[in-house]
Amino acid sequence: MIPIIMYHHINSDDLPLSNSDSMMDAHLRLISERYVTVFPGEEFQSSSICLTFDDAYYDFYHYVFPLLRKYNLKALLAVPCAYILDDTDIAPEKRLSLKHHEIYENYQTFAPFCTYVELREMVQSGHLAIASHSMNHINLSDEGVDLEREIFGSKVILEEKLGYGVESFVLPYGKYNDAAVELAHEHYGYVFRIGNALNPSWDGIGGLVYRIKGDALKSPDELFKPLKQLGFWFKTVVKMIKS
Repeated sequence: MIPIIMYHHINSDDLPLSNSDSMMDAHLRLISERYVTVFPGEEFQSSSICLTFDDAYYDFYHYVFPLLRKYNLKALLAVPCAYILDDTDIAPEKRLSLKHHEIYENYQTFAPFCTYVELREMVQSGHLAIASHSMNHINLSDEGVDLEREIFGSKVILEEKLGYGVESFVLPYGKYNDAAVELAHEHYGYVFRIGNALNPSWDGIGGLVYRIKGDALKSPDELFKPLKQLGFWFKTVVKMIKS
């Protein structure tokens, strides 16, 4: 079984989807002491873990990427490519200044997401792999969604911009329908969802790779305490029986 953890923000006003920079530092230090981080598709053992970060906010580059280098860790970053600028000269303080609800509508003015220059730097470091998080970060089960553009079009753009093969897709909001999952499997080796369960292989459970919520941690080791782990195992068994 491999645990895959999902995170979003650092130091955001959206507290249910954020951790402080100090909490993330302590949490990643603990992970570096107990686990070996892997990218999707890599061979894993009992001491392996996969870290995933959604949405490619600039706070990832500013806070998390230095920690990945500091503790020699790997992570997967899910990128909604419609909001990614090629480059920016906007000051870090301004890029970090928006409230969560302001980010998407101000992405061109404040550059609150990682740029392609920053994404290429992180990929080339060996500490980061890139996943598509769709084109526009929308609910893929909504009526009228252009699934081809959201799922495959985003892959094409990311690969052209980064010069890097993108083999993972992270379902936005954990929302999907059968058509979205089928199309994602046509174009990606690994399709991720939310779910607080473990995974027996990179095929996940029923074809979807489950992730454990790592936002709003109360302590650096919260996810690794026995009762938490028991809950993850129980949900894994239930999901495997139903799949």
